Amino acid sequence: MKYTIRQYGMFVIALLITAVFLFPIYWMITTSVKPIQDVFATPPMIFPETIQFKAYIKNIVEDQSILLYLKNSLIIAIGTSLLTLLLALPAAYAMARFRLKGSGIFLLILLVTQMVPGIMTAMPLFILFSHFNLLNSYVALIIGNTTLALPFAILIMRPFFLSIPRGLEDAAVIDGCNRFTAFVKVVLPLTKPTLLTVGTFSFLFAWGDLIFALTLATDEKIRPLTMGLTKFIGQYGTQWDGLMAVSTIAAAPIIIMFVLLQKYIVSGITAGSEK
Repeated sequence: MKYTIRQYGMFVIALLITAVFLFPIYWMITTSVKPIQDVFATPPMIFPETIQFKAYIKNIVEDQSILLYLKNSLIIAIGTSLLTLLLALPAAYAMARFRLKGSGIFLLILLVTQMVPGIMTAMPLFILFSHFNLLNSYVALIIGNTTLALPFAILIMRPFFLSIPRGLEDAAVIDGCNRFTAFVKVVLPLTKPTLLTVGTFSFLFAWGDLIFALTLATDEKIRPLTMGLTKFIGQYGTQWDGLMAVSTIAAAPIIIMFVLLQKYIVSGITAGSEK
């Protein structure tokens, strides 16, 4: 199959754009394995001459405090993902299948909330959780991150439910299912790509959160990995090798998830945009 000059040109442009976006990740990884004197070399060393793993050994093997932050991030991110799916599934299904009064206004509110910065919800949640003694708990951080992920999840899942023929559920009801069992046995298995898409993005929202980690958690035992990164930034300087090593560890789950689930994520997003 022969390609035109225009197609080759578009391919080269796509490669350049990809390289620009991936270069920060490459620089982060190479900085984490450079000797500290090479980090500040002039001109900058694009390709490291010496590779060492002292920063990883120091911050994972010798000082294992980062592992606590990592565990907290996993608990918060997985909890946020599960809670978002639990709430978004019935909400999106109801808005797609039933003629609810005020559903148009509710959709508009969901769209508007996507434009509201997370910092604006942090203080009200801090006041609310302080009354219920939920500060410095996983519950507070999970609920806080869910408030940001939930509108996005409903907006993604609702069009997908609209694209599923209603006749599939009607046939299941004729065969003896009620509305709930028809949803569980017929509709839910079809939503696998969308569930993985919403679950992945909800996980990423919580994994990269810093706003709620700063406002809702002051106990080091609860704080996530994003707060662990701040300990490398001091008043008199930054430990760049350690910061980049831990940042690489923090980025690894995200990269692995997208590599393994990219097929489902892309199909879930495109399926959710059909209507």
